[in-house]
Parts: sequence; structure tokens; C-alpha cells
Amino acid sequence: MKKLLCVALLAWTSGVFAQQHPLFKDADLKAGEKLIAENQCNECHTRRVGGDGSSIYNPKGRINTAGALRGMVEYCNTELNLGFFPEDTNAVAAVLNKQHYKFR
Repeated sequence: MKKLLCVALLAWTSGVFAQQHPLFKDADLKAGEKLIAENQCNECHTRRVGGDGSSIYNPKGRINTAGALRGMVEYCNTELNLGFFPEDTNAVAAVLNKQHYKFR
């Protein structure tokens, strides 16, 4: 019985920690990762902010909601003429949320 309870608890906590913000619930994370790699997003961020580029993810509180995150990805899409469809923007934002922001 204890073993079953431990397995159930582990499964439940894994699900809790793996949750995304509802805005990203249907996002294709693999597609988002692919788009980030193909469009060299990390390299661009490194050129803009230096270091490993990760400091771009905490710009003095500008990105403080999941909607603002998706809006910033759309801004990059527009400014760089990347040609993302809305589901692409959402996929990239979902990956960034999972890796950096963790909005729930």
C-alpha cells in the first residue's frame, strides 16, 4: 500500500511541476524548440545582451505575464520578419516559459 501511495504521489507531483500556463496548454514544444534553433534566437540574444544571452529573459520586469511573453515573441517575429504563424509564436513562447519564466 505504501509503495502504491508513493507512486501515486510521485505521478501527481510530476504533473503539477510539468504544468504550463493555460495560454500555452496546446503548444507544440518540439516545434517551438525547432523554431528557436532554426531562427538562431539564442545567438541573436547573445549579440544583443552579451554573455550567454540569458539575461534577456529578465528585462527589469517587462515580461511579467504569459501574455507579455507571447507578445515579446510576436515582437521578435515582426521585427525580424520571421514569418511565424500564431501557433508558431505560441510554441516558441511556451518553450521560453518552460525554460525561463515558469508562469503557471
